[in-house]
Amino acid sequence: MKRIFSIILLVQIFISEIKSQNIDSVKTYNLKEIELYVKPTKNEIERLPEIQNGIIFSGKKNEVIKLGNIDADLSINNSRQVFGKVPGVTVWENDGSGIQVGIATRGLSPNRSWEFNTRQNGADISAEVFGYPEAYYTPPLEAVERIEIVRGAGALQYGPQFGGLLNYVMKKGDPNKPISFESQQTIGGYGLFNSYNGIGGTYKKVSYYAYMHHRSADGWRKNNNYEINSGYASITYSISSKMRLSADYTRMGYNSKQPGGLTDIQFEKDSRESSRNRNWMNVPWNVASITFDYNISENSYLTAKFFGVVAERNSVGFVAPVNVADTFNNTIKSYNPRQVDRDSYKNYGGEVRYLQSYQMFGQKQSISIGLRVYKGELGRRQLGRGTTGFDLDLNVTNPTWGRDLTFYTDNYSVFAEHLFKIGKRLSITPGARYEIIDNRGEGYYRITAGNENKITTESRGRQLLLLGTGLEFKTSEHTNVYANFTQNYRPVTFSELTPSGTTDVIDPNLKDAFGYNIDGGFRGTIKNFISFDIGGFYLLYNNRIGTITQNGAPFRTNIGASLSKGLESYLEVDILGLITGNGKFGHLNLYASYSYIDAEYTRWDNPAIVNDPQKTLVGKKVEYVPQQTQRYGVTYIYKTISATFQLNHIDAVYTDALNTEKPNATAIIGKIPAYTIMDASITCGFMKNYNIKAGVNNLANVNYFTRRAGGYPGPGLMPGNGRTVFFSIGAKF
Repeated sequence: MKRIFSIILLVQIFISEIKSQNIDSVKTYNLKEIELYVKPTKNEIERLPEIQNGIIFSGKKNEVIKLGNIDADLSINNSRQVFGKVPGVTVWENDGSGIQVGIATRGLSPNRSWEFNTRQNGADISAEVFGYPEAYYTPPLEAVERIEIVRGAGALQYGPQFGGLLNYVMKKGDPNKPISFESQQTIGGYGLFNSYNGIGGTYKKVSYYAYMHHRSADGWRKNNNYEINSGYASITYSISSKMRLSADYTRMGYNSKQPGGLTDIQFEKDSRESSRNRNWMNVPWNVASITFDYNISENSYLTAKFFGVVAERNSVGFVAPVNVADTFNNTIKSYNPRQVDRDSYKNYGGEVRYLQSYQMFGQKQSISIGLRVYKGELGRRQLGRGTTGFDLDLNVTNPTWGRDLTFYTDNYSVFAEHLFKIGKRLSITPGARYEIIDNRGEGYYRITAGNENKITTESRGRQLLLLGTGLEFKTSEHTNVYANFTQNYRPVTFSELTPSGTTDVIDPNLKDAFGYNIDGGFRGTIKNFISFDIGGFYLLYNNRIGTITQNGAPFRTNIGASLSKGLESYLEVDILGLITGNGKFGHLNLYASYSYIDAEYTRWDNPAIVNDPQKTLVGKKVEYVPQQTQRYGVTYIYKTISATFQLNHIDAVYTDALNTEKPNATAIIGKIPAYTIMDASITCGFMKNYNIKAGVNNLANVNYFTRRAGGYPGPGLMPGNGRTVFFSIGAKF
């Protein structure tokens, strides 16, 4: 508590010092979101304004995806289509369900988007932000108004993650109607049925929105059926013209059958095959938040957000390598018992942000300061002896778990950024974030000869200071040059402290990862018909954690450092608009999203074999990083009709740090070939309130895969879906 009070006092001192200045009147900050987007065409990727909701975005590389403006298969959260115009996004496609979105940029891991600070309406939604930052929950994208992405420069405002911010902003009630209703019903190949129904509106001082969502399918592969149900409710009360109080709650739950991985030979023979028919995953997720906004004066804005997550991640199945058959055991006259793993998450926290503006040198200057308090608890019981059945049964036949751990996280941070404007064109935004992170754990990770092997590291405390600076120069009213340097940090996660196998050994001296992001570029719009963002980046990632073989056993330790550098570019041109100067004949948008990433290991920290040039990692490519990611598309828009064709070409990647070319017998390492995927979709509005949507995913029925899994949902290589179709009809009143 002393730390909390000390940080609060520091914030109050900041505010007092600012208010003591001679502040002239400047434009008020409206409680509604400040959107200063320039929108040349229907399908443009937009940018965040300099300041929004008390947060400074000037000089930061960012993208805003308006979900209502794109032709994409939202019924299954098709990530390669939704993020198609965000250059450099790597997508993992596990099962075609869209239940979990896994994306990354700049050579980071796409595993459940865990290198991002993942949020919904600005509130945390991942399992545990520092200890286990995997996002098992993704909202149905039909319910999302927009997706905000801020690259690594978002670390100062949102947390130290290397990836930055991934924020899903949900729809709100119609401000002009007391009640409105929308419904979208979708059917598709392999038993797909998706139903989305939302209601909202505004009555006097109250605005509200709620939805119910259901999606189920048999799945493209065998043993791939799933069912997901979710609901959401939000309400906003305008206390006065200056104060607003909002609350929202989300409940999601899904049951998903896991078909398991394949070997490369099985994949070539029949990529829809499955050798696992007893594996399941069950995930109930609850997210809630309360937000208070206060426009104190024309120069002062205060916002406070309190949030919580109560959730589980449960699985049951036969988890042996894919080359081990799940067969009937004649000795026990049944199938072998399955393994049960159960996680529980209880997290809560709050953020307070304060924005102050004042006049200096004839320009409006702004400072944003904030305070964050967060507490997380993760309970992990694994290696339980489950039933011998086929259904989703999480019961255990032995009350003693093979692993039983509880991890706790306490996090306190204070952060500040100042937007200095120099003249009418140049702005500089220095900032800092001070983090206090305490991790502690208790329990055992293994039982050997009846004895509990307790975790060796019981408590870890860190205090760190992150610094950063952004720069933006307006070359015209709608174009600017930007640059940013921001330090990043990632503590050792709980999963990295937990052995994945019975023989694994964990280095008791694991170090936290640290490094920085540097990026810069030129972006904007020209004549409302051209939109672009072309830039480069440089990302240093120290103390990467990996697994090597030591004394004949897998040893998890810090293996070295990696460096990612490259180009991220996006260009969209409205050909018809450029030729005619208007939209009389509609809009024909051509776009290209291209990234080039050179990601390799630059330091190797294993002294046992550092002198063996054949085993060093220096010069090896970082796993799962395609050198080139190319996405091209064309969209034709005429009145209420919009049709899009998209082509994705992804280069080959390695799946281990040693860059093994040939796959091993269990298919968990080995090179992943390059692939090219094409998608097509169309939207047609009619009779003012109705729409029809249809499309074909993987038009050419390409056989491809994006990852090799060492555990769930594998082990083995995980095929991407072949050709699938969907048809949807919707209405909005």
